[in-house]
Amino acid sequence: MRNAFADEMTRICAANQRPVLLSGDIGNKLFDKLKAAAPDQFLNCGVAEANMIGVAAGLAMSGFRPFAYTIVPFITTRVLEQIRVDLCYHNVPATVVGVGGGLSYAALGPTHHALEDIAFLRVLPNMSVLCPGDALEVRACLKAAMLHDGPLYIRLGKKGEPVVHQSEPVVGIGGSLTVRRGSDCTILAVGNLLPEAMRAAELLAEQKVGTTVVSLVSVKPLDGEMLERNFASRNLVVSLEEHSVAGGAGSAILEWISDHNPSAMAKFMRIATPDAFYTQSGKQSYARQQLGLDSISVARKIADRLGRKLAA
Repeated sequence: MRNAFADEMTRICAANQRPVLLSGDIGNKLFDKLKAAAPDQFLNCGVAEANMIGVAAGLAMSGFRPFAYTIVPFITTRVLEQIRVDLCYHNVPATVVGVGGGLSYAALGPTHHALEDIAFLRVLPNMSVLCPGDALEVRACLKAAMLHDGPLYIRLGKKGEPVVHQSEPVVGIGGSLTVRRGSDCTILAVGNLLPEAMRAAELLAEQKVGTTVVSLVSVKPLDGEMLERNFASRNLVVSLEEHSVAGGAGSAILEWISDHNPSAMAKFMRIATPDAFYTQSGKQSYARQQLGLDSISVARKIADRLGRKLAA
């Protein structure tokens, strides 16, 4: 995802003088092509993330389109006050881009784990939240960001994520993408868990469970029409996210149910990380297995809820 981000930002900056990429002293080689193509549109703000958000706010107020980029906890948790006051209060068109969402940096310990960021940012007035599911969705989200007139958070994975789409989709703020269709249940996959959702759907298909998979690109605002359709036509709707069960996309959907369709509550299930710090060490794939976010665990939870048995 980060390679797609760098490539698309290079294309955007080369074609338009308004976007400016701000980096928190990471990915310097990653942005070599951007710096060559548009040297005045890249600023290394150093390990000073709070200041970087202030710079982004100033640029946005001056007619530019800033994108502030670094690792998720450092661009969200560390600078929440600046995002709230400098960006959201003034409702400026600045995009916060976090790399390493969820447990992408699982092996680096709790300072690099990102399991609360959606909760933090989606409650801020004027903030929108996008979670692309593969590299092609990253490109689509950046195009949407250039058209958006308020603060925006884009949550990226890291690198090496499988590409799900055959071609670049079109998606905007408040949108979602249906990437697989089935008649029994729906998985609403958030961000880089989209490939796991696709594999879980394949496992469920072996047990004659037809599974729709939706990439829930926009966590705030939610795609209400998509939710209405799926709750009306499926036996089960599941949110799947590499984020705490408290405050994430699943919580946002529960709020939507409460406000718009209370009868849908019985059809809804959340799969997420527990409301606890993850204290083990290992790769992201290992962390997912431990937390029940891998495709086999997801398929088993869904099969159990539907009263089916998944083959061993």
